[in-house]
Amino acid sequence: MVSLRLQKRLAASVLKCGERKIWLDPNEVNEISLANSRRNIARLHRDGLIIKKPTVVHSRARVNAYNEAKRKGRHTGHGKRKGTANARLPFKVLWMRRARVLRRLLKKMRDSKKIDKHIYHSLYMLAKGNQFKNKRVLIETIHTMKTEKAKEKALEEQAEARKNRARAKNERRAARQKKLESVEGA
Repeated sequence: MVSLRLQKRLAASVLKCGERKIWLDPNEVNEISLANSRRNIARLHRDGLIIKKPTVVHSRARVNAYNEAKRKGRHTGHGKRKGTANARLPFKVLWMRRARVLRRLLKKMRDSKKIDKHIYHSLYMLAKGNQFKNKRVLIETIHTMKTEKAKEKALEEQAEARKNRARAKNERRAARQKKLESVEGA
């Protein structure tokens, strides 16, 4: 058996691939062994005595199917987990997301004049202190605070109106008294 190491090396160089991808026709060993230059190797390639093997298929079909299933939430049970819960999705990331959502909402409501700056500040500090676990709870709190404030305002107005009525009544009484005194004095 003639050694075709040189021919294989030259063929790999000519065809720009690795030696493992070179196929030398076993029926034409003698003719191939006479080729000792790149030009001869190229001629043999044209004639079909030396062939570049096709690349081996490394299918990703199974991987894609598995990833598709993972996207649906499969294969994520206790047995598949390596890191801690905090390593897989850090608490800090969750906190940052929630804080940004709440602060964005507060800013939007303040800018659209739905809440005044005092309510905004108190709610901002409460959000910073981890009082609201999500946006819905914050919105509920805003509604309750607004209704309380409206109630207080209504009560203040009623009290003011009551005071004004009482003051007017006292003034009328004093005027009547003065008139009576002036009539009696005359």
